[in-house]
Amino acid sequence: MLGFMRISRVVAAGIAHPFGDERSVTQAFPNPIKAQDADPFLMCDYFNMPSDGVARDEDHFPIDWHPHRGMDILSYFRTGVGRHGDSLGNRETFATPGMQWMSVGSGVEHAEGGGTPAGQEQQGFQIWINVPKEFKMNDPVYGTEPPEAIPQEEIAPGAKARLLAGPMGERVGVFKTKASVQVIDFDLDASASLKHTVPVGMDCALLFIYQGAAQVNDAAVKGNSIVVFDAAATGDGSGGRTFELKATGGALSAILFAGKRIKEPIAWHGPIVMNTQAEIQSTFRQLREGKFPPVRVPWDYHYIKNKPK
Repeated sequence: MLGFMRISRVVAAGIAHPFGDERSVTQAFPNPIKAQDADPFLMCDYFNMPSDGVARDEDHFPIDWHPHRGMDILSYFRTGVGRHGDSLGNRETFATPGMQWMSVGSGVEHAEGGGTPAGQEQQGFQIWINVPKEFKMNDPVYGTEPPEAIPQEEIAPGAKARLLAGPMGERVGVFKTKASVQVIDFDLDASASLKHTVPVGMDCALLFIYQGAAQVNDAAVKGNSIVVFDAAATGDGSGGRTFELKATGGALSAILFAGKRIKEPIAWHGPIVMNTQAEIQSTFRQLREGKFPPVRVPWDYHYIKNKPK
């Protein structure tokens, strides 16, 4: 459509099993959009499932302790109750819509889940964003954000936006990423529409339609689909950086991932993302030797009773 950002392709979202059991999530990337094409974005898992219940004790987490290095991570809950523990000694339970984020740097170990009462829906996203090489071994940074920190604002009749990261108008999202990104969660009433302009300099733009059906520019898009824009083609701030989103099948929810590509080699093994295989091997050697994470509290953070009073 003349004047709007060109759509390169529309792809159906994939399915992933991150919990190692029968539970599944809808994945926007890296399945079906590979890391090189989604740069700087690594992973987006969308979940919408009933909770098994509140954790049986204060040290139990349904998503058990696991490591991360070399990325920024976000757990964004639209519904339910978020819960988190980590190697910096943090233990948080947070109301929704809310989120917990970490710029993990040289490494963290963390665990999640067990905050939502049994049977209540947990809807949200697990998002991983790559960081440039120069920041991969920084000390980790942590934040938990309550609903008032990520307010919705009406940007068009029947269309609301919740800014999670990056700039939007006079505001900047509270998820502090090392890469230059813009992450916005849109909710549209039936038949509502909006127009949004991706910031100049952000040469990657992906729109994940995760609830409802949409028209994006002149393309009909089914639910659980990702619109890949040609964000690198126009960089002058003209209408060529704008897209139009319309709800065509009842209410619509979509999340925008726009960012400036890092354009560095990606070496990726599970929750570790570095630039070379040698760095990956060094990380797993530290894990085997008990030297990971290098920055952590001096007490056994797996058991909250050990936390100094």
